[in-house]
Amino acid sequence: MGPLIDHVVVDVRDRMEEGARRYRALGFTLTPLGRHSLGSANHLAIFGRDYLELLGTDVPGGALRPDLAGYPVGLNGLVFLARGAEALQQAQQARGVPVQGVVNFFRPVEFPDGTRADARFNVVRLDPAAAFDGRMYWCEHLTPENVWRAEWQDHPNGATGIARVLLSVRDPARQAALFTRIFGPGHLAEGPGGRRILKAGDAVVEFAPHAAVREELGAAAPDPAERGDHMVLVGLRVRDLARTAEVLRANGVAGVEEKDGRLRVPASEAMNATIDFMA
Repeated sequence: MGPLIDHVVVDVRDRMEEGARRYRALGFTLTPLGRHSLGSANHLAIFGRDYLELLGTDVPGGALRPDLAGYPVGLNGLVFLARGAEALQQAQQARGVPVQGVVNFFRPVEFPDGTRADARFNVVRLDPAAAFDGRMYWCEHLTPENVWRAEWQDHPNGATGIARVLLSVRDPARQAALFTRIFGPGHLAEGPGGRRILKAGDAVVEFAPHAAVREELGAAAPDPAERGDHMVLVGLRVRDLARTAEVLRANGVAGVEEKDGRLRVPASEAMNATIDFMA
């Protein structure tokens, strides 16, 4: 199976309430607050096949899960779909990719009709020192029917899925070499200005030099917060860009730039994550 993005994570640390408020203002329908058996909390914006996750703790000033504690507010998690976590972990180890053991956990889910069930997952994590300054892992959904629910997939902003993830890195070729080892040849290509582009289904993951990212994003860029190679932007497809613009204006989202068939929300409005809504 080639790479497919499962979800992208925005760490909100102990600012969960603020994160939910800001993302609802951006026009997302969020799932009710969930609490993982690992000790974290989240809200999700579910799309057709993937989703955004706001991850942290719902306790202001509360302790963070140890593997999250070192990361600032912002985009810090790039997650690929897994089908068979045990086999994936073994295959990656055979390729010399530094992955950790399979972790199994769950999150109780409350549905709109008042019923409850558990959403269960297996994850395989890349060693944090191996790639960018963030978390990269695979997620196997054992109960996808408890995640992808029609009542959570209809967003006022019209978002339907993840189209682009952009990382700001010192050496795109180094990142490309690692991801080629992970996914095999044929999935990465060279792009303009020294970029490397990973094709992931109908989405792309771009590794661009720091200078190119500064030029592209300008004042809309997130605060690196002392990170080196880091995630900066997620692009989302929408049904109707004009309708998306109406929602953002009505909700008072500031600093939105419209250009080249997309609406760019600055990181200052989205918990230190730049967001593109794309036609």
